[in-house]
Amino acid sequence: MSWHDNAIFYQALVGSYKDTTGEGVGTLRGVIEKLDYLKWLGVDCLWLSPFYASPLRDDGYDIANYYSIHPDYGTMEDFDELVAELHARGMRLMTDLAFNHTSTDHPWFQASRTDPEGPYGDYYVWGDDPLRYPEIRIIFTDTETSNWAWDPERKQFYFHRFYSHQPDLNYDNPKVHEEIFKILSFWLDKGVDGFRLDAIAYLYERDGLGGESLPETVEFVEKVRAFINENYPEAIMIAEANQPPVETMEFYGTGNRFHMVFNFPVMPRLYQALALGDATPVYDIMAELPELPEGCQWGTFLRNHDELTLEMVNADQRAIMYEHYLPDDQMRAHVGIARRLAPLLGNDYRKIELFYSLLMTLPGAPFLYYGDEIGMNDAPELPDRDAVRTPMQWEPGEGAGFTTSAHPRRPIVGGVGVSVEEQLADDDSLLHRLRGLIQQRKAHPDLGTAPFEAVETGQTGVLGFQRGELLCLHNFTDQTVDLGPVELGPYGYAWLPVEA
Repeated sequence: MSWHDNAIFYQALVGSYKDTTGEGVGTLRGVIEKLDYLKWLGVDCLWLSPFYASPLRDDGYDIANYYSIHPDYGTMEDFDELVAELHARGMRLMTDLAFNHTSTDHPWFQASRTDPEGPYGDYYVWGDDPLRYPEIRIIFTDTETSNWAWDPERKQFYFHRFYSHQPDLNYDNPKVHEEIFKILSFWLDKGVDGFRLDAIAYLYERDGLGGESLPETVEFVEKVRAFINENYPEAIMIAEANQPPVETMEFYGTGNRFHMVFNFPVMPRLYQALALGDATPVYDIMAELPELPEGCQWGTFLRNHDELTLEMVNADQRAIMYEHYLPDDQMRAHVGIARRLAPLLGNDYRKIELFYSLLMTLPGAPFLYYGDEIGMNDAPELPDRDAVRTPMQWEPGEGAGFTTSAHPRRPIVGGVGVSVEEQLADDDSLLHRLRGLIQQRKAHPDLGTAPFEAVETGQTGVLGFQRGELLCLHNFTDQTVDLGPVELGPYGYAWLPVEA
């Protein structure tokens, strides 16, 4: 068993976690201050969203310099201290890297647009035909009408899978590959333990074939994995590959590609089951998941960090989700829903705890999103996905223990009882309940690797499955269900030892 098989991962946004300067923006030093809290919660690996130099038009996923820290967040010395403090506590660090694209502010792009014949002229995907690659879908349909944008300086179009300020790198250029390996080495040499590789399925484009999970992309991933295996054997990679189950398996290969892939197919089925009061969608999707190669693991999560992602369900299923979880179109994020876990579940702690139990018992390593452990609300009035990126609430009152500034970069949502300090003082709080579930999971390490065996419960609304020596039962209904050996209340759950 590798370290990532049973690790508890926790994602934090540096700029929204803890301000130490009074400027209303979180810092790396603020993250350092809260490491003991994360250790207490049971976190094994901290995942930091992008903190690199960036114009922050996409919260840092628009990288302008892969080798520097955004000055709002601190210095490279702060980062080095963070790594050292994590490792001193027996914890690890995973960072986000976006290799599909850069910011238009990146010096590579500026050189590419101004000097087409120069050394960076072919670093991006340029063309004269804005109708090329018609089979490649537009992902951000609410903001973009094309995957091509005109550059008046170069007098050509450049290709972008996401926002027009995020031009795609040209992976047909071997020099781009060299740059990627330099970036990986830089951060791994600093002690980083792994990477979430953003939008990794979209590296190449081919006429008539589209631009998702192409063989060339898979081949490049294999090169990266071989490089990491040889030089940094303890480091891991997890793929953000929002693909159907069979296509997802391409990113595992025979165990020679990614160590982990986020389980996008399963996540929305939990919400569908809850909306219907019927466990069938979960049974069905689990039956579709192929067996993983040895040494590989799922990344299990309850929401993508930006939204409840709904690309892995069909239009009819999506309509059910909108009916139950989208009270206002303002909360739409592309085809998903930009809401946090607690408001998605009606701030009903029974439902939230049910979902956390599923997170801890379904196959995969659990991923938590900052603030969800205390049931933080969101701010749907904010643009795009900023609604779910508001400051962490450490204390009650003005500033929420996040900042002393009267004008934080993003507003603090607040709410009675929704802070770490208040919930630490309440043994029955969501925070304590989640910590208890994490401790339970750690007490059963076979939950990291044991196969999923579906168990028929005789109740449509109750999901049953065996993981190793545990029988796990989850009630998706608002009714008490008597299963004989155990009675489950509305949205109740149970982990029962299996008799030999």
